[in-house]
Amino acid sequence: MSTARENLPEIGELLHDTAADRVGEFRGATAGQWTLRAPGSGGEWEAEPGSVAPAGTYEHVRAEAAKLNARRRRLP
Repeated sequence: MSTARENLPEIGELLHDTAADRVGEFRGATAGQWTLRAPGSGGEWEAEPGSVAPAGTYEHVRAEAAKLNARRRRLP
């Protein structure tokens, strides 16, 4: 028997929230919503599981750019 927990992405997996056109790392699931965190910034949001897809190459590049930009903003 399969459970809903078995169908969840791995924690930290990079996903594309197509409804918000945002890329985020999977943080967990609560009350039917998935929590995603923007790479490099820590800003979290809730997403409908049906609107979330695995990140493709383009989304991976966007995420890396976001991490580098966040790191650069922290430098003096």
